[in-house]
Amino acid sequence: MSEPLVDRHFLEKLERLTLQWQKSFDGLVGGHNVSRFAGPGQEFLDHRSFHLGDDLRAVNWRAYLRFEKLFLKVFQVEPRVPVRLLLDTSASMATGSTASEANKFDYARKLAAALVYMGLVRLDSILLQPFSGRLMEPFLASGGRHRFQPAETFLRSLKPQGRTNYFEVARDYLTTYPQRGLTIIISDFLDDADCLRPLQYLADFGHELLLIQLWGPEDREPSGNGEIELVDAESAAHFKIALDERARQEYTQAFDSHSIELKRLAMRNGGRYAGLSTLNPIEEVVFGPLFATSRIH
Repeated sequence: MSEPLVDRHFLEKLERLTLQWQKSFDGLVGGHNVSRFAGPGQEFLDHRSFHLGDDLRAVNWRAYLRFEKLFLKVFQVEPRVPVRLLLDTSASMATGSTASEANKFDYARKLAAALVYMGLVRLDSILLQPFSGRLMEPFLASGGRHRFQPAETFLRSLKPQGRTNYFEVARDYLTTYPQRGLTIIISDFLDDADCLRPLQYLADFGHELLLIQLWGPEDREPSGNGEIELVDAESAAHFKIALDERARQEYTQAFDSHSIELKRLAMRNGGRYAGLSTLNPIEEVVFGPLFATSRIH
C-alpha cells in the first residue's frame, strides 16, 4: 500500500484551520458568512405554509399539534464560494529529489492534500484541477472529512508530464469555470512563454488568486562551476552555459525578480502569494507563512 501523503497527526492539527478569501462574491458565501437565502440548511430562518409536494421531514409537528395547520420550517442556505485548486503536473515539477529534498511534485501533492482536508473539515467542496499544457481530468472533493481518502488516492495517481502552457490553461479555465471563486494555483510558474498575463486574465474575470510558488534549491541557486550542460525537463532541449559566482548571482536575481512579479500580481488584484522552498517542512509552512492570515479556531 502506498504511503499516505499526509499522516494522521498532521491531519488532526489541520482541523484548526480554514480556508479564507478576501473578495466579496455577490450571491455567494462561505466559511462563517451567512447568506439571506431561504432553503434547506442547518440554521433556522422562518416558517411558511405547507404546500403539496413539500418535504414532510421539514414540517414543524409541534406547531401542527398547537394550530392544527401544517407549517414548513425554512432554514438558511449557504451558496458556497467555489474553491478550485490548480495543481501543476508538468514535467518541470519532477525536478529535485535528493536524500534531503523532496521533488516539487511530491511536495505539491502533499500541500494539496493538506488544503483539501482543511476544506472538507468545514464541509466545503474543493475541485482538484491538474494541468500542464491544458486542463486535465478534475476531481471534486466534497462530503466532509470522511471523503478525504478518495481525494488523496486521486492525488497519488497523478504523474508529472508534459509542457506548461499558461495561456492555454487560462483559456480552458475561463471557459470551463465561468463562475468566480477562490483559485489556488500550486506551481513552479516556469513557462517558456509568459505566465503573468494569463494569470492576470484570471484576475480580470473576477477570480481571487492564491499563488503558491514552489522551488527546489537548484531552481533558485544552481550549483557547479565551469561549462555545464543543462537539459530542459519539459522540452528535452540541451543548453550549455558557463557558470561562475557572478552568473549564479545574476540567475538568482532573475529568479527573485520573477517571484516578486508574481507576488505583485496577486496583491494588486486582491489575492495572495506564497513562495516556498521544498526544503521547508510542509507542517511549518501551513502553520507559518502560507496561512498566517487564516482564521484559527
